[in-house]
Order: sequence, then structure tokens, then C-alpha cells
Amino acid sequence: MIRIWNEVVVDGIAFPQEEILTEESGEAFFAAQSYSGVAEEDGVVYGLYILHPNNVGRCGHICNASYAVSSEARGRHIGEQLVKDCLQKGKELGFRVLQFNAVVESNLHARHLYERLGFVQLGTIPGGFRMKDGHYENICPYYHEL
Repeated sequence: MIRIWNEVVVDGIAFPQEEILTEESGEAFFAAQSYSGVAEEDGVVYGLYILHPNNVGRCGHICNASYAVSSEARGRHIGEQLVKDCLQKGKELGFRVLQFNAVVESNLHARHLYERLGFVQLGTIPGGFRMKDGHYENICPYYHEL
């Protein structure tokens, strides 16, 4: 899980995190989530997601998630499996809405998947994401009622 997470962080085009996880920090990071799901085959993890509250208190019923698929497994619809599982798990955990705060506008594969699965785009935040090369791209928040 740590290897795949770090691969996306190092790519610098999807996750807001800039620090890679170590064995120690990764273990703590995944343990702190409400749920960490994986897509695996024969004991090999090809993708993962984290699920946690998006906010606290009166907004604690809204969850947030992040997805990562190993580069060697892209194109195998693992992301779709992860998102569908996440929608179900979020509902099981008592959340009412799944919200994505920062989908990079140029991440067309993810955006098409989310829209095909019924997510609604809330608008566009101009220049909300700093890419690895330093330029800024728009972000598109999405939500899905559970």
C-alpha cells in the first residue's frame, strides 16, 4: 500500500501530499483512516483507497476518499472497483455523502469514472492544485449521496 501511495505522491499530479510515507508513517497513516480498502490478486496489492470523515461535528456525516492504482495495473478497471467498494463501505459506516475536495481538472480518467458512477461536480476552483512542475490547475469538487 505504501509503495502505491508513494508512487502517486511522487507523480505529483493527483494527491495534495508532498511527503512520501515511510514504513512507520505509512502504518500510522493507514491505521488512522476510518477504512483502508485494497484491490489485490494472489496477495499482490494493485490499488487502494482511504476513507475518512471530510469534516467534524455537524458535517461529520460527509466522508472523503482518495484512490491509488499501481502504474502497472492501470487500465484494468481497478479504480472503478475501488470507488464502488468505497461507496458501499461509506454507507455501511454511516456516512451520508462522499465528497471529493480536489479532483484535478486534467485527471480526465478519474472525472469520467466519477461522473459515470453518479457523482455530481460542484463547480471549479481556479488554480486550486499546484502540480509537481509548479504550475497551477483547476480542481473540481464532486459529491455522491450514499
